[in-house]
Amino acid sequence: MKTVLTNKNISIRTRRRALECYIEPILMYGCEAWTISKQTQKKLEATEMWFLRRMLRISWTAKKTNDTVLEEAHTTRLLISKIRKRQATFFGHVMRREKLENLVTTGMLEGKRSRGKQREKLIEGLADWLKAGKSLEAIEATKDRKKWRTMIANAVEQGT
Repeated sequence: MKTVLTNKNISIRTRRRALECYIEPILMYGCEAWTISKQTQKKLEATEMWFLRRMLRISWTAKKTNDTVLEEAHTTRLLISKIRKRQATFFGHVMRREKLENLVTTGMLEGKRSRGKQREKLIEGLADWLKAGKSLEAIEATKDRKKWRTMIANAVEQGT
């Protein structure tokens, strides 16, 4: 795969498509259940840039900014928005089913909270990304499939 992605005889568009077809699905496996913290987001963005730099054969010691690398590759950062879109569609699917997965995903289980700083929930990250305000508004929006899809589409457009 390295020989295909770094081959200068193949256009950058074709190499980018090969990356999207063969590498990104492996990278994003199970991303629907991830909670993306700022640290995780930085690592994912760094991974995306690492792939682009490898494809363009730009050394990590070369003093090129990420913006110039993105311009050379004729692309933008898409990985985080793809992951968030997958998470949102999966979350809508789970919320409409109203079964055990619904309770686990929303975190509305009975019992005491653990001590210390509480972990970020998937719904909180999605509510921020969708700009839905509170997480309850996002949960209510999932009941109407058409409204939920437009919220996702608007968030993807704003993210890119």
